[in-house]
Amino acid sequence: FATVFAEGKTPAQVVSIVERMREHNSNVLATRCSPETVEAVIGANDDAVHHEAARCVSITVNPPEMNDGYIAIACAGTSDIDVAEEAAVTAGFMGNRIERVYDIGVAGLHRLLGQHSVLSEANCIVVCAGMEGALASVVARLVNSPVIAVPTSVGYGASFNGLSALLTMLNSY
Repeated sequence: FATVFAEGKTPAQVVSIVERMREHNSNVLATRCSPETVEAVIGANDDAVHHEAARCVSITVNPPEMNDGYIAIACAGTSDIDVAEEAAVTAGFMGNRIERVYDIGVAGLHRLLGQHSVLSEANCIVVCAGMEGALASVVARLVNSPVIAVPTSVGYGASFNGLSALLTMLNSY
């Protein structure tokens, strides 16, 4: 597997890197792609798949062996979906079954509790949240699986472009 962080690279640079990885029969995932990069990669690779919400492009040469169980990808609000989708596409690209649990922020605790069985049966949970970032610590207290907290830069008030969420997530473990 090869992953290309496309942000900050020109479309031509990403296409060149993808071509080199394909020469080695690698599956390739390009993340944080601009629309121009998506167009260039798809134009150069007929088998490329665009994952619009995740801003990713994938090329699968050798399908991965599927792992047992699943990873739950959760996000607090709809503003966090693009980050959650990037995590979901990446984990799925590596051979994991994914269960998406979106818009379950602590402001509507009933939505989170309604998804308890999906979360508690997951091998691992990735929680994406902005604003104050409280969702990750609440989920971690409800399940026995490992929780990976991913702060996002969305929010209002004193979110400080994700710094508030990051500090909450770091302080709660």
